[in-house]
Amino acid sequence: MVNSIIIDTSIGKLFIEETDGAITELSFAGDNTSISLSGSITPVLEEAQSQIISYLEGKRTSFSLPLAPKGTAFQQKVWSALLTIPYGQTISYKELATRAGNPKACRAVGMANNRNPIVIIIPCHRVIGADGRLVGYGGGLPLKETLLTLEGASFIPGKAH
Repeated sequence: MVNSIIIDTSIGKLFIEETDGAITELSFAGDNTSISLSGSITPVLEEAQSQIISYLEGKRTSFSLPLAPKGTAFQQKVWSALLTIPYGQTISYKELATRAGNPKACRAVGMANNRNPIVIIIPCHRVIGADGRLVGYGGGLPLKETLLTLEGASFIPGKAH
């Protein structure tokens, strides 16, 4: 059964979906009124809410939630590689491609990173340009900067040319 909630956080509204006891989606809800909630509030959703809020308050550096992102085998490899980036650290798309087992697939890795269905917990915000600048983020660069600053990560603000 699919269950979902929207939570208010310091960075805006977040949509969390859980299916069969695992988180399948965490996304930025913003002012999106087309999101429909389903099911009930489960212990997994309550724990996800608690851990996300704790992270955003600077009290948590890792997550311990069951995850089940839906995607292709390649996307799954990329998302697994994202989970190896420690709190407060950043890597380039090239490094992410290497960690995902295909160092020449930087563009494909970038697209898989962009399609990450469980933002923040699967830390796609920790991937930056090779020159250390912030590039691309579904929630926008200001939010990416906020998350990296929260974690104390090093980066150069702004988009690479």
